[in-house]
Amino acid sequence: MSNMKPVVHFEIPVDERERAKKFYSSVFEWSLEEMPFQDDVYTFAITTPVDENYMNKEKGAINGGMFKRDNDLNNPVITIGVPSIDEYVKKIEAAGGKVIVPKGEVPDMGYYAYFKDTEGNVMGIWENMRKNT
Repeated sequence: MSNMKPVVHFEIPVDERERAKKFYSSVFEWSLEEMPFQDDVYTFAITTPVDENYMNKEKGAINGGMFKRDNDLNNPVITIGVPSIDEYVKKIEAAGGKVIVPKGEVPDMGYYAYFKDTEGNVMGIWENMRKNT
């Protein structure tokens, strides 16, 4: 049995919550829901179907959240799966993002690119080489 720990959540620091919500909902079609948290608001980023308890319905899928950037928590690095790097590079740029590492290949696996979102965060996108049929 493996001792590997899977990625189960991600968080994205933001300076302007509404701008970030607009970016991620328009580019990746995520559902973003806010709830009060301490003296601020926490935004749930729903990227995959969930049940009434916000538990993922799809095995291996993850959801995440957005929080106000501070000095200690300001640099997430996560990767988002997309069907086409080329298509999503265009969407990212149209929504105000900037590609910082153009499309590259991991031989026999897939393609990647890195971009900065509207909040200045470095993020990744990934396209599987072998498509599910």
